[in-house]
Amino acid sequence: MTSKSLMTFPLILPTMPITSQLINQIKQHYGLDWYGTHGVVHWSHVYENGMRLAAQDGVNRKVVALFSVFHDSRRLNEGVDDGHGPRGAGLAGDLRDLYSITDQEFDLLQIACRLHTVADTHRDITVQACFDADRLDLGRVGNIPDPRYLCTPLAKEREILDWAYNKSLIRKFPCDPFGLSDIF
Repeated sequence: MTSKSLMTFPLILPTMPITSQLINQIKQHYGLDWYGTHGVVHWSHVYENGMRLAAQDGVNRKVVALFSVFHDSRRLNEGVDDGHGPRGAGLAGDLRDLYSITDQEFDLLQIACRLHTVADTHRDITVQACFDADRLDLGRVGNIPDPRYLCTPLAKEREILDWAYNKSLIRKFPCDPFGLSDIF
């Protein structure tokens, strides 16, 4: 096959599991200000960061996408909330009938949600990308992401750090948050 013939086939990305129905169900379970520090705008930034980081070999886009909406979905407050990761993982389990992923992908999602605030890193590149996608949005709380606390090579690149930090300072939705045009 020549490169010209490859161009005739469209690039097909895996179907992303986030739907408006899923977002609406998560919203029903969310107990804080929907637009607060750890709310849906943050999740949309984590999603956008994660989709950039998913360009790395071995990163599962579906898991990173789902992590973005579940990791802080069960916070009880905007401050220190030690159990929010496991509670978010629990909600991901409760709502699993609303999205389609394999058992292996679900296990990675559970790990990423449970450990995102307590582990420095993880051996799996997908879990690492989840951690980094969240950490790259620290500008929203007045912190500059430090490459020493990031896991993946791409997240540590100056271009990515600058892009994510500048985006985190602007508290608004990206165009088509979560890849959905009908959400807001």
